[in-house]
Amino acid sequence: MNDKPRIWITRRLSDATLERAKRDYDAIINFEDGLSSDEDVVAMSAEVDAIIPCHSERFSADVARRLDPRLKIIANHSVGVDHCDLPALKSRGIVVTNTPDVLSDATAEIAMLLMLGAARHAVKGDHLVRSGNWDFWSPSFMVGKQVTGARLGIIGMGRVGQSFARKARGFDMEIHYYNRTRLTPDQEHGATYHSSVESLLAVADFLSLHCPATPQTTGLMNAERLSMLPAGAVLVNTARGALVDEDALIASVESGHVAAAGLDCFVTEPGGNPAFSKHKNIFMLPHIGSATVRTRDAMGFRALDNLDAFFNGKTPKDIL
Repeated sequence: MNDKPRIWITRRLSDATLERAKRDYDAIINFEDGLSSDEDVVAMSAEVDAIIPCHSERFSADVARRLDPRLKIIANHSVGVDHCDLPALKSRGIVVTNTPDVLSDATAEIAMLLMLGAARHAVKGDHLVRSGNWDFWSPSFMVGKQVTGARLGIIGMGRVGQSFARKARGFDMEIHYYNRTRLTPDQEHGATYHSSVESLLAVADFLSLHCPATPQTTGLMNAERLSMLPAGAVLVNTARGALVDEDALIASVESGHVAAAGLDCFVTEPGGNPAFSKHKNIFMLPHIGSATVRTRDAMGFRALDNLDAFFNGKTPKDIL
């Protein structure tokens, strides 16, 4: 008889994570990486003591209401938990954890890639060379927006935002930020704090989003706020697709007010927004901000650390 807690891992996690999970738990692993529907989640809750889901599994109030009493903990393989209705899960006595700290640098690296790629016509340039159509050059050819010395606005100065700011200082960027609470001077490192998003937008030659998706931040970058950016600004989003009104962004790009955008997340995932692909000044990646071997191992291990603590009668480090 297997007396190990039974867990369901909804996606194929890193090899090191799966090896540890199989060693320490009776693990059911979705090696096929297929999407799990609400009905799958509800059905599996009767078979396991814990779930390690990704952002793609939804725990709405309706799903939470139907979960089997056997399920005791949801150890998310993510930092963001906007896919979880936390009050509804708490009312069912289900513990929820996440994986903070470990993916900040990897995500900040992708934000830097997107910012540089959007500013310097990476999509258009790659396509031109790759298609064999590069047959012209002049000083006016492929002129982009310079990052070095520009003003960078950051919305959300948590772990990822601070990591991105550290990297941007290597480009001598002037850092401005908005956060729900002001950082301490030793955390700011000379960055300028803005008490409102609107104040920040007015000075942001580049704007990078690093805040969670909440009812208050959904549609944060709408037509009105996009119009507050300086003409020719560049928008970067590696946080959550819900932060951006995608129709408004397309309109702003088409008008030329927003010169370019770098996006790693979208309202609809997987898939993205097909309308964006008409614009070569929108540089896109398929939500891979934390996709490095080191970070994926660290995220998986953090989720397992939370499970280990819970099943050993301790409070998980990352309980929400």
